[in-house]
Amino acid sequence: MMDAISGSDTLPDSLPSVAGTLPHFVQEPEDAYIIKSNPIKLRCRAAPALQIFFKCNGDWVHQNEHESREHVDESTGLKIREVMINVSRQQVEDFHGPEDYWCLCVAWSHLGTSKSRKATVRIAYLRKNFEQDPQGKEVPIKGMIVLHCRPPEGVPAAEVEWLKNEEPVSSLNDDNIDTRADHNLIINEARLSDSGNYTCLASNIVAKRRSASATVVVFVNGGWSLWTEWSACSVPCGRGVQKRSRTCTNPAPLNGGAFCEGMSMQKITCKADCPVDGGWGEWTEWTGCSPECERQRSRECTAPAPRHGGKLCEGLSRAAENCTGGQCTQMTPHSFCPQGMEGTNDVALYSGLAAGVIAVAILVVAVTLYRRNQSEYGVDVIDSSALTGGFQSFNFKTARQGNPLLLNSSMQPDLTVGRTYSSPICFQDSMDKELFDPLPDIKVKVQSSFMVSLGVADRAEYHVKAQPKTFPRGLTRDSSSIDSRKMGLLTPTAPTSPTKAQLRTMGMFGHLGGRLVVPNTGVSVLVPHGAIAEDTSWEMYVVINQDESSAHTDEGCEVLLGPEVTYGPPGLSLSCPIAMTIAHCAEVTGENWNIRLKRQTEDNKWEEVMSVEDETTLCYCLLDSHSCHLLLDQPGSYALVGEPLTEAAVKRLKLAVFGSTGARSMDYSLRVYCVDDTPHAFQAVVTAETGRGGQLLEEPKTLLFKANTFSLQVSIQDVPQFLWNIKPFTTCQEFSFSQVWCSNQQPLHCAFSLERYGPATTQLSCKISVRQVKGHEQILQVYTSVAEVRGLSDVRSLSPGIVVETLGPKAFKIPYSIRQRICATFDTANAKGKDWQLLARKLHIERNLSYFAKQQSPSAVILILWEAQHQENGDLDSLASALEEIGKIHSKSPAKTPEEPKSDFS
Repeated sequence: MMDAISGSDTLPDSLPSVAGTLPHFVQEPEDAYIIKSNPIKLRCRAAPALQIFFKCNGDWVHQNEHESREHVDESTGLKIREVMINVSRQQVEDFHGPEDYWCLCVAWSHLGTSKSRKATVRIAYLRKNFEQDPQGKEVPIKGMIVLHCRPPEGVPAAEVEWLKNEEPVSSLNDDNIDTRADHNLIINEARLSDSGNYTCLASNIVAKRRSASATVVVFVNGGWSLWTEWSACSVPCGRGVQKRSRTCTNPAPLNGGAFCEGMSMQKITCKADCPVDGGWGEWTEWTGCSPECERQRSRECTAPAPRHGGKLCEGLSRAAENCTGGQCTQMTPHSFCPQGMEGTNDVALYSGLAAGVIAVAILVVAVTLYRRNQSEYGVDVIDSSALTGGFQSFNFKTARQGNPLLLNSSMQPDLTVGRTYSSPICFQDSMDKELFDPLPDIKVKVQSSFMVSLGVADRAEYHVKAQPKTFPRGLTRDSSSIDSRKMGLLTPTAPTSPTKAQLRTMGMFGHLGGRLVVPNTGVSVLVPHGAIAEDTSWEMYVVINQDESSAHTDEGCEVLLGPEVTYGPPGLSLSCPIAMTIAHCAEVTGENWNIRLKRQTEDNKWEEVMSVEDETTLCYCLLDSHSCHLLLDQPGSYALVGEPLTEAAVKRLKLAVFGSTGARSMDYSLRVYCVDDTPHAFQAVVTAETGRGGQLLEEPKTLLFKANTFSLQVSIQDVPQFLWNIKPFTTCQEFSFSQVWCSNQQPLHCAFSLERYGPATTQLSCKISVRQVKGHEQILQVYTSVAEVRGLSDVRSLSPGIVVETLGPKAFKIPYSIRQRICATFDTANAKGKDWQLLARKLHIERNLSYFAKQQSPSAVILILWEAQHQENGDLDSLASALEEIGKIHSKSPAKTPEEPKSDFS
C-alpha cells in the first residue's frame, strides 16, 4: 500500500497550491448500515489534497478499490479530491474484532497528512418478538392509563410509535397523552374516547414490527339520579299506593361498568280521605204546645257530620206543626182556643184515621194474594226461543274436533249424576269437597234472558230460604248437606269424588342439568348446566299445593294469581340460580296491578320477596302475558299474588260448559264453570268432571273480568221450549264480585237443569251468556246429542306424550357449545361495548340488571331465563336475530387488525 502511495502522481504545475496548508476534509465518512446483502458506499472529500486513501480496521484499502475524482471549487480556486469505497456484507461478517467494522480517510498534501473520523459499518436487523407487549386494561373514567412497550432488539435501535384503532397517537396534539422516551404510553386522565385497541409499532431501516393489540376499556360505574316526586295516590279515596322512581343514569353504566345497587322504585301505602256525606241525627222530642198553638222539634247534621268535602244534609233542621188539630190559630192577647168545639174535632179526627187504616189493610191483603197467585204459576221468563218456538229449524252439530276434551258421542250415556233444581243456584261445587268449597249465603237475582240482553237494571230479588219444609218438583233434599252448611245455601248432591292426588313431579339431576314439568299446570323448573357440582346428584321435586293457599291476605284485596309451588329438596346446593315458570291469570298491560312474589318461611308464614317492579339481587322476575319466569337461588314454597291498584285491573277467567244426563233419562244438566285462566285451575275442573261423567260441550273461552266491583251473570238463552222444559227462576244466575275476584284458583260453577218432553228429543241447542255487569261478555254455543253422551276418559289421556323429566342437553334449546361461545363473548367487557348488558337489552331483558351483575356468568343466567321464556314455542330464531343485530352494529367499527379473531356471530 505504501508503495502505491509513494508512486502516486504529483500535483500538476498548472494547479495553484497553497503553501503551508494541511488537507482539510470537506466531507468525512459517515456511519453506515448494511441492509440485507446490499453493499454500502463510504466517501470523503478533502482540499488541498494530493492523495486520499481509506484505512479500514487498521489496514490500508488497496488503490484499485478506490474511486477518485477531482474538481475545482469555484469560490476558492482549490482542487477538491473525492474518494469512495464499497463495503460488502461479507467483509463485515468476516471481521472479528473487539470493535465494530470501521474505516477512516487519510489525505496527503505537501505539508503532511490529515485523518478523518472513524465511520462504523454494521449489519442492520430487527428481531420479530417484542421484549414486552402492551397489556389490555379496564380503567375507570378519569383514571390513569399506562401502557408499557419494549420493542424487539435491532440495529439500529427501533423507534416506537403508538396506534389506536390503526390511527397514530400523537402527544403533540393532546396534552393528556405522554409518549415517553422509554416507549411507554401514558394517558393522565382516561376519557371515554380513550377506549380502543392500542398497538405498539416498532420500526428501523430494515423492518417494522407490530405488538399484540391491547384493549383499553374506559368504563363508567352507574350512578343513581335523584328520586322523582312521590306520585299521586293511586285511588281517589281509600287505601292506595304512591310511587317514586330513579334511574341509573347519573351516569349510566357504560362499557361494563357496575350497575347501580339498590332499588329503582319505592312504594308506600297512602290513604286518601273519602268524602263523607252528612246525615241527619234523630229528631228531638216535640216541645210543649206554645201560646201560638204550635210545637217544634229539631235535628242536627251529625250522623255523620260532613267531612272531607262531603255533601251537607238535605232537608230542614227544624220542624213545626199545629198542636190543636188546626182549631187554634196564632193566639194574641185577645184570642183564645174555643172550648166548645174540642170534643167534636177529636171525634172527626179519630174517625178519619180509622177509615184510613182499614183502607190500607184491604190493599195489603189484595197485593199479598196477587203475589202468592203469581208465585204458584211462575214468573214472566222470556227468551228468544219462546217467541219462535215451534217455527225454528235446527242444525245440530256433533262434538268438535281438535280439543281432546271435546269427545265424540259414540258411547252409551253415563247415568251417574242426576239432580234438578227449581231455584237459581250459584255455588262452588260441593261434590268434590276438597276442590270446591261452599260459598256463603246466596242472593240470586232472577231476570229473563230478554232482560239480560237489554241490560235492564230493575229485577226481582229472591233469597234462598233456610231448610224449607216442602220442596218444589225436581229439588231433592240432602239433609246432610243442609245441616253442614250455613243457612241460606243450596248444595247439590253427587257421588263423592276420590281424594285428589298430590301434584308432584320429581327427577334425579346432576351436573348436566335438566327440566321438570308438572303436566297441564303451566309449572316447570329448569336446572342449568353446571348448577349442580360434578360427581353430585340430587333428587329434585316440584309440588303444587292443592289445598287453599294462605299466601294472599284480605288486606288490600290481594288475590292469588297462580298456583302455590314448592321445589326442593331443602338442602339443595346450587352454584347458579334455577328458572321456575308459573302461569298466572292477570292482564299485565298498564300499571293496574301491584304483583308480588311471596315465599313461605319456616314457621309457615308468608313473607314478601319482591315486587315484580323492584330492583333487587335476591331473585329475578320476568312477567309476560301468561307466565311468570323466576330466577331463584333457594328452594322453598313460592306464590304470585296481586293487588289491584285501579278498577281497570283485569283478571282473566276461563269459561267452560259441561253436560251430562241425570239420574232420570229425561233429565239433563248443564254446568258452567268460571275459573282463573291458568292451566292448573282448569285441570281441577277437568278432574272433577271426569269423575262425574261430564262432557265438554264447547271450546273453553276467555273472559276479561274487571276489578270494578260488579257481579258476573250467567244466563241460558234460546232453549227450544217445545222440546225442553227449564224450571222457573233458573234462566239467569249470578256470582257476586267477591266470589269471582277472590276465587284464588278454586273453580266456581252454576248449573242449569233441563227436562226433555219426550224420548224422541235427542238434540240440545242453546246459548250460555256469561257477562260482567258493565264489563265484557262471552257466548258459549251448545250443540250436543243427548242420546249418545259419554263421560271424559282418564285425565292422563288429555295430554298424551308429555315428558315430565328431561335430563342433560335435550332439556335446552341452545346447544352447549353455542352457549359457551356466547358466554365467552359477552361476559368480558370490551371497547366495542359487546358485553352481557347489550345481550340482555337485545333479548328484551332491560330491568333489574343488577341481579345479573352479581352472577359469575351473567350471560349464562340471561340465556337460562331466555330458555325458560321460550320453552313452549321457542326456537333459536329470536336469539339468532338478536346476535345478528349485535354483529351488524359492531361491523361498523374500525377495521380489525390482522391478529384480531373472526367475529363470533359469523
